[in-house]
Amino acid sequence: MQGVVTVIFGKQEKARDSKRVLPRHLGIIMDGNGRWAKKRGLPRTAGHTVGAANFKTITRYCASIGIEYLTVYAFSTENWKRPAEEVSALIKLFRQYLEEALRDFLDENIKVRFIGDTSVFPGEIRELIQETEKVSQNRTGMVLNIAMNYGGRDEITRAARILAEKALKGEIKPEEITEEAIAGELYTAGQPDPDLIIRPSGEQRVSNFLLWQSAYAEYIICDILWPDFKPQDLENALDEFSKRQRRFGGV
Repeated sequence: MQGVVTVIFGKQEKARDSKRVLPRHLGIIMDGNGRWAKKRGLPRTAGHTVGAANFKTITRYCASIGIEYLTVYAFSTENWKRPAEEVSALIKLFRQYLEEALRDFLDENIKVRFIGDTSVFPGEIRELIQETEKVSQNRTGMVLNIAMNYGGRDEITRAARILAEKALKGEIKPEEITEEAIAGELYTAGQPDPDLIIRPSGEQRVSNFLLWQSAYAEYIICDILWPDFKPQDLENALDEFSKRQRRFGGV
């Protein structure tokens, strides 16, 4: 059938229009784990466990259909305000994911990077982060950015501080602090800005995610909690994105 590509993912098979425009860079705010658990009378930590498993499913699916960059919001700078028990469970999940990533993703052509201030995590987590990045650094497939202890305002403040220090040292002039210079000091330096950001859970806010980079990103809000977000839901969002006309401030 001309103009149609068949995408096979596990036991699922879907016909996809080859003319559809995919985002080069996709951002996902993985939201709704706690509410998913509450609806089922489970502790919030159970929702995070199921959400973590779904993260692997969606990541592999994104790589299989040709997404070049995927950035997922795993833990924000504000998430430390949550109950200590929940934060502790999330840290445990991070460790489990990193251990599994080193073991199970060996044959995946996915380059893993972590964005955010990871220096605040326990030493064991930091070592696993470094090992995961090192093992995957030469892979040529999709780049996966995992935002951990990440906040958009914190990222921009960090970039401004780096440039201010360079100016104080005489390495650059104040007039050389341009948009390009700031972008070059962000965690995502060298990557294209996100074309599409998807937020499952129905919440309609950006939550401090990729504030600088998302200036012209398209947003799609899905009234589906993250643990229930399936590859078909992603396909629906991508179909919607493909229909939009992006003007970037023009006409």
